[in-house]
Amino acid sequence: MGVLIPARPEQCTLSRVVALTTVCVVIVVCTYVVASSSPAGGDAGNEERFYNIWRRRSSDFAPDDLEVALRGAAYANKTLILTMLNEAYAEEGGLLDLFLESLREGDGTEQLIDHVLFVAMDQQAFRRCRSLGGGVKCYLLRAVDSQQGDLSSEQLYMSDGFIRMMWRRIRFLGDVLKHGYSFIFTDMDVMWLRNPFPKLDRGEGEDLLISSDKFNGVPHDYAGNELNTGFFFVDSNDRTVALFDEWHAARRVSAGMKEQDVLNRMKRRGAFRRLGLRVRVLDTARFSGFCQDSRDAAQVATVHANCCRTKRAKVADLKAVLRAAKRLNRTTTELRWPAHRECVKSWS
Repeated sequence: MGVLIPARPEQCTLSRVVALTTVCVVIVVCTYVVASSSPAGGDAGNEERFYNIWRRRSSDFAPDDLEVALRGAAYANKTLILTMLNEAYAEEGGLLDLFLESLREGDGTEQLIDHVLFVAMDQQAFRRCRSLGGGVKCYLLRAVDSQQGDLSSEQLYMSDGFIRMMWRRIRFLGDVLKHGYSFIFTDMDVMWLRNPFPKLDRGEGEDLLISSDKFNGVPHDYAGNELNTGFFFVDSNDRTVALFDEWHAARRVSAGMKEQDVLNRMKRRGAFRRLGLRVRVLDTARFSGFCQDSRDAAQVATVHANCCRTKRAKVADLKAVLRAAKRLNRTTTELRWPAHRECVKSWS
């Protein structure tokens, strides 16, 4: 049987010294790393700023899917064009196709397609959007909760589904502003006959340029003009972020009201003035609509099928608008738009 030979005392002592030295080195290194990473002074304010910076840097390396989509469509100054669609709007021969036709054939508008982000509210619309190719950029807006319900079918004006869809839109647009992006929002029933950017000059640094149903001739009289949320430009800043937060929150005390009516109520109650917003109302001579036609074809940038109830009526009358625009002799300054017969009948 072998004999167990105990370790010599000097071997045990050497092992302990090596182990203790290793532990000390690890402690010193860890302390240095923590100290060099912590804000100077160690106070709570500095620490909070440090972690906020860390979060921002982290988000730069791992952007969310919305940031990726916005970045892919935006100009270098972080401005883009946004529109939203559901399955009903995306069907072949419908509003999506008409909207793209207007962009492809309008005066100076074809190059804008690269800067439009088509926001789909359901999988069917997203698949149709993705199938279009040709530089069309698509983003799927996922439902925040199950209570939002299925909004893929046509939502008739002022129906419960229509109102829910409008509020979902406002929440999304507020998120875009918080990502630091400015944008033109356009309904898909707005035909772009000319590039509108030159007519959206923010000479007085306005935060919001917004269309109206019937323009009273005074651009900065937002209280006296009925605002229309089917076409507007909004700059991303603290004031507009606060507006969209307050606007979306107002839905809780606005049962049965669509988002446009709530915004008009907010302006009458002084919300724009309280938030320090600079607002200009867009002239219907340039940003026309079925509620108030512009007859000056040389100025018209967009035509909106407002004052119209059904998708079928919008498609019929917007097709007539595009046909008239194609026939227009560009040396003529006046154009008589075709009567919006189907939209008139849609209310009966």
